[in-house]
Amino acid sequence: MVEMSPELITILMFGGALVGIFLGYSLGIVLGGVAMIIGFLSVGEPIFNLFRIRLLTFVTDYVLLALPMFVFMGVVVEKSGAAERLYGGLYTWFGGLRGGLAIATILMGVLLAACVGVIAASVITMGLIALPSMIKRRYSRELACGSVCAAGSLGILIPPSVMLVLYGPNAGISVGKLFIGAIIPGLVLAGLYIIYTAILCWLSPTTAPSLPVEERAIPFSKKINILVTGILPPVFLIMAVLGSIFFGVAAPTEAASVGCVAAVLLGIAYRSFNWQTLKEATLQTMKVTCMAFFIAFGATMFTGAFLKLGGGDVVTSLLLSAPGGKWGVFTLIMFIIFILGMFIDWIGIIFIMVPLITPIGHTLGFDPLWFAMMVCVNLQMSFMTPPFAYSIFYLKGIAKPEWGISTGHIIRGIIPFVLLIILGLGLLVLFPPLILWLPQLMVKF
Repeated sequence: MVEMSPELITILMFGGALVGIFLGYSLGIVLGGVAMIIGFLSVGEPIFNLFRIRLLTFVTDYVLLALPMFVFMGVVVEKSGAAERLYGGLYTWFGGLRGGLAIATILMGVLLAACVGVIAASVITMGLIALPSMIKRRYSRELACGSVCAAGSLGILIPPSVMLVLYGPNAGISVGKLFIGAIIPGLVLAGLYIIYTAILCWLSPTTAPSLPVEERAIPFSKKINILVTGILPPVFLIMAVLGSIFFGVAAPTEAASVGCVAAVLLGIAYRSFNWQTLKEATLQTMKVTCMAFFIAFGATMFTGAFLKLGGGDVVTSLLLSAPGGKWGVFTLIMFIIFILGMFIDWIGIIFIMVPLITPIGHTLGFDPLWFAMMVCVNLQMSFMTPPFAYSIFYLKGIAKPEWGISTGHIIRGIIPFVLLIILGLGLLVLFPPLILWLPQLMVKF
């Protein structure tokens, strides 16, 4: 064994992880490999017993059963055709406004987020449906791309979100409370996006012109029918999941199974659910779940070794020594998470950072649920900040050449929305009840 101080271990583990990530290796392999090497050099064979116990605890966590079920629910909804109907309903009502299609896209992102919960499905679906409509009607490419990326990223915050399912066990917080606590922050961000879009299009009419009169000439009764048939099914699915949690009918894991049944019924109602859909949904669920668990295994080993070797005390002392009191420490934590989001997968951030910063938040006197939600809102930016920005790559990947969309258009389009997330964080700091009010009304399960 090699004698190493906790400070040296901290430098070696985080430094080794960053080097491995920049070299292009899988995050799960990098984190698990660094943990095994440093852990074995410092402790010897007993470190492997620690890994065994932590991994066994992870895989036997009942709450994590909700992860594959929510993924399955999202894939079935994605393939059901509900998104096209939803956008059609919003399109007929908001298309007549300046920037109406962008506003409809953001509203669609909110409802789709509550049905899907996976950012890839949200961004790709909206990119294929909403983006060509906006480009065809001479919308600014920056606004069109920014609204799709920002609204699609809400899928990882607004419940049922796989991020919240993974966050809860790592922070020792009820996933149900995280779900309910994320509703208003998600709506706050969506509201900021809509206000920004409306003001921008009012100041610059050429950025997003309203639809021609002939496209808006739809009988009122038909508009009502399109809206109702497009929105009611997703609302039914949302209430099936979140309503059962809020009113104490089911815990998140059971609510996930309810959501799966509701998604299948929705697919049957739209006549889109068949054996091929079931096969594709099952395979996609397996891929996403295995990817998340593979990263989680490596991160769990990394965190376990890091805390065992005293690295947690080093990080705690470093953060608590920041100037500005508890708000200075809080600001530093938010900044670190923002920077990490540019380079590391959000799953890795949750499994590495949450076990380290949650006790610090408790020491500083912050409400655990409020503190957790601030971290989750902050992670919204990780999907839109290069170089590791999921939404940018998803949108660029599905953009057709004839749309004339470059990576520069997407990046310029998302900058205002990243600033709006920072503004949203400020509002949540000033008004904590935006997070805490709804969870206090929950019926205990």
